[in-house]
Amino acid sequence: MFRGIVILSVCALLSVPSLAVRADEEKVPLKDLPKAVADAVKKKFPKAKVVSASKEIEDKKTVYEVTIKDGAQNVQVTATPEGEITEVEKEIAAKDLPKEVTEALDEKYPKATIKKAEEVTKGKELSYEVLLVTKDKKTVEVKFDPKGKVLALEDKEVKK
Repeated sequence: MFRGIVILSVCALLSVPSLAVRADEEKVPLKDLPKAVADAVKKKFPKAKVVSASKEIEDKKTVYEVTIKDGAQNVQVTATPEGEITEVEKEIAAKDLPKEVTEALDEKYPKATIKKAEEVTKGKELSYEVLLVTKDKKTVEVKFDPKGKVLALEDKEVKK
């Protein structure tokens, strides 16, 4: 019995650091979105419709993620409470990826199926994130620079 308690305690302690790394995200009603954030998003995307918003902690700083629909395009805008836009993720069609990114995808992941492609602007840096299913049915997200160099790779669980 005591051994079982010790094992459970150790498991609980080991799981705590993983919780601390996870972003602390909470939905924000649109009426409660800080005016500076709403104004910044409206200024950058004047014709867009705000769909939803959330607040989270990234690198010990509060940021707001605002999801908008700009025409047919889904866009996620990240901004500080003061209204400084720090990142914009635009969903794009796979055919709109740069040629170098498409070539790198074909070389590294032949016969993969692209599920989602995004153009990401963070500060002055441009990158592309591609969610794909490989020929052996693994779901991965790959981040590329505009020249097709892989910047990051993340395994993703398939949502059921």
